[in-house]
Amino acid sequence: MRYFISGFLAMMMFSSCAQKSLQETVKELNIPSAELKVVIDKSDYTLSVFHKDKKLIAYPCVFGFNPVDDKSREGDGCTPEGTFKIRSMYAHKSWSYFIWIDYPNATSWERFKKRKADGKISANATIGGEVGIHGVPDGRDDLIDQKTNWTLGCISLKTKDITDLFKSIGKTTILVINP
Repeated sequence: MRYFISGFLAMMMFSSCAQKSLQETVKELNIPSAELKVVIDKSDYTLSVFHKDKKLIAYPCVFGFNPVDDKSREGDGCTPEGTFKIRSMYAHKSWSYFIWIDYPNATSWERFKKRKADGKISANATIGGEVGIHGVPDGRDDLIDQKTNWTLGCISLKTKDITDLFKSIGKTTILVINP
């Protein structure tokens, strides 16, 4: 019985540590938002936040309706890949918060022009924009749990997770989106 209680207490302590929000961690360690880095891994459906080389938290996420390919044009349903800055951050009536990334950036434009020149996309194609990280429609956290890629190219998090992320990072935080 003593081993059971010890094991149970250890498990409870571990799970309470795992429940710590990014806000709590950032505040506790006094980490400036400029020192945080967001890394999104499309193949693992995760959005992780790092300070230097230490992962502080990982959230489950979903993408555009084509979650595999790099965004090549407006309307393709792909989430762009590469390194991005934050253009703006604001509350959003449909998705709790919106963290607008600087897609298309210079690298995105280079890829877009090359794809056009190579005939991989139509000469009339447009590059698109308004890509960011946001929550889900009210009461639809199940979209994340079921890995339903429902956006037009954005990254979507559960409501509590977008709230935690939004309140922890800043406009100087760098984002990397990996295939």
